[in-house]
Amino acid sequence: MSLVTRNGTPVDAPVAPPKVVRQRRTRPGLLGLAVLLIALGGLGAAFAVTSVRATGSYLAVARPVEVGRTLSADDLVSVQVSGGAGLSPVPAKQLDEVVGKRAAVGLTPGTLLTMEQLTDAPLLGPGQQQIALGLKPSQVPARKLHPGDKVLLVSTPADDDSQAPGTRFTGTVIDTATPENEDVVVYVALPTRDVPAVVVLAAQERIALVLVEAA
Repeated sequence: MSLVTRNGTPVDAPVAPPKVVRQRRTRPGLLGLAVLLIALGGLGAAFAVTSVRATGSYLAVARPVEVGRTLSADDLVSVQVSGGAGLSPVPAKQLDEVVGKRAAVGLTPGTLLTMEQLTDAPLLGPGQQQIALGLKPSQVPARKLHPGDKVLLVSTPADDDSQAPGTRFTGTVIDTATPENEDVVVYVALPTRDVPAVVVLAAQERIALVLVEAA
């Protein structure tokens, strides 16, 4: 390109220097942060999927269950929870397998049920027999007795022999009942050899029950 001066003489026009475009530099720190965020997002998605897959129906305690009591279907309820590490709750589909077992520990409402909390070991052992004792409230502990409690049966003196020492018998509570007359019926497992003597004392209303060890 040329320009014309006033006197008509052509001259060359100045050439503009080329523009230099600077290339943006990528900061390594920002690149690493982006990779980290992507990785964390993937882990979060994987955790969410795993949690959803781990959700299932399990058995929870619906009402208080004392130690030694036999479980019924009304004692349990099915709940939806996400399984976690270290937990081993009983699946709801195993309801029929736990009904009829006894509580090895006291069960609290709202807690998940585990097999470790249950037992099916018989309370009546070898060489034992079960008897029923109808006792007055004054002859039993104030605390309610539960299956598995260790008790001591102590003979009380006869009216004509108040100085006679009492005889003691060890036993295990099988179950209890409270009739309408407010007496307490205690079903006790005793060694077979002790049953005749305890039956005689019970008929004479000369026996008291002492709680030795709670189940």
